[in-house]
Amino acid sequence: MSAAPAPGTFFSLTEALMSGFANALVIVAVAAIVIARQFRARAINTDRRWWLIPVILGVVALREPGILDAHHRTESAVLLVVELLVGLATGAGWAWTTRIWTEPDGVVWTKSTKASIAVWVVGIALRIGVFGIGHALGLHQDSAALMLGLATTLLVRGGILVWRAQPLGAVNRPAPAYGDDMRSVRRERA
Repeated sequence: MSAAPAPGTFFSLTEALMSGFANALVIVAVAAIVIARQFRARAINTDRRWWLIPVILGVVALREPGILDAHHRTESAVLLVVELLVGLATGAGWAWTTRIWTEPDGVVWTKSTKASIAVWVVGIALRIGVFGIGHALGLHQDSAALMLGLATTLLVRGGILVWRAQPLGAVNRPAPAYGDDMRSVRRERA
């Protein structure tokens, strides 16, 4: 005879699965958008809040209760630190392999390079390795750690790019939009 599950177990399990699934979707969506955007030339502007998305991801990740394994806190904390170091290295590598140039109008532009792809591949391989080590140790690993690592990657990359772009030109001036330099033309009435 099997014992009945404790009250609320099914719902807490379902909630945990949905939370993990939602986190995974957020991680995949943010990574896909960020990666796709970085391989097109983009104007960099320090007036924009380049740090906002990484901070939001970090806050969402830190609010998750399963960021550390309740039964193996020390081991999971060590793996979390390793995940953050991988995120830091990936963000720095990505920023330093990104091409930066100034157009004649003074706007600073960026575009990721083929070396940036290599940095991402190595970063993903290292994250898979960290996950594999955690799995081999029998640790419960939540998607919040991966989200925190992604937030670290984006924050470090953005900070380094803004730092690299500052001596190149007028990065505090917004990039011109279509039609900014057009003069107002009034039609004469006949």
